[in-house]
Amino acid sequence: MAARRKHTYTAVSENGSAPVTAGMPGGTIKPPTASARRSPFLPTRLEALLISIYPATLLVGSIISTISPASRHAPYSGDLQSHPPEFAPSYFALKKNVFNVYFVKVGWFWTTLAFTMFVLMHPGFGRGLSARRVKAVLRYGLVTTYWIFITQWFFGPPLIDRGFRLTGGACELARDPNARAQMSDTKEFITAATCKAVGGSWKGGHDISGHVFLLILGSSLLWFEILPALTRAEGLRDGRLITLSDGKVASVAVEKQDQPKVEGEETTRGVKFALGVAALMWWMLLMTAAYFHTWFEKFTGLFVAFTGLYAIYFVPRGIAALRAYTGMPGV
Repeated sequence: MAARRKHTYTAVSENGSAPVTAGMPGGTIKPPTASARRSPFLPTRLEALLISIYPATLLVGSIISTISPASRHAPYSGDLQSHPPEFAPSYFALKKNVFNVYFVKVGWFWTTLAFTMFVLMHPGFGRGLSARRVKAVLRYGLVTTYWIFITQWFFGPPLIDRGFRLTGGACELARDPNARAQMSDTKEFITAATCKAVGGSWKGGHDISGHVFLLILGSSLLWFEILPALTRAEGLRDGRLITLSDGKVASVAVEKQDQPKVEGEETTRGVKFALGVAALMWWMLLMTAAYFHTWFEKFTGLFVAFTGLYAIYFVPRGIAALRAYTGMPGV
């Protein structure tokens, strides 16, 4: 039998000194804790630890590329944004390695598959087209739209290509006066993909690391969604703060009622698959940090990914009207 959950809210005054009960949703009022003084817009300790893994991974990867003799002595091509194949210091430094071709290059497919399995299989979403399931799909849709706008299309070229051109980049064909004379106005605004398709080189601007952006965005989406299913232990709940419609601050956690325990429920089926995809994304993020792109390109990929994640998973905690539509994972 699937275990049911109840929402527990702890309301606190703005200065965190006393419980507040007025206007609270049906729930349990608890004494305020030190964590109640945090802003609803900030991550919990557990979330902060999870988020810190990403910049730490980029740092470790950069250190590996610096201290590894094979990487230090291998020439790096700024145009290829990697080591030339004949000088690749590792199998993972090859753009045609099987993990890059069949996993990273189609990373959003694997993210979508893992998310779908989790949402359909986990009993915490209830049966059928429940409100929790609908809101989870809406959050996924918002993250996917953000991914599309950054890397695929934004009323024309995606934002990643628009940014490249704004920082002085262009297709090498567009720099050749003879080739440029034969180009139409449409081709003048060529994207990185179409530039390479016609044999050109995408040069001169700042190129945000699309791999870093994708791997952080996809794995974080999975982590934020499955985290409530993995944090049933009392010490791991670390309640998230929210702002209620009346302006009061409350702490919300998902607790299990006294129901028969289903053995291994929190780490089976959809959760297991999502964890596997997130773990492989982390490994490929480490390989990307070690063998591809410059440090600044990786940093901007991280920054752009975090910007979208913050807007979708943290901003609604402090805005009740927005949270009414997007909900929160596990609630």
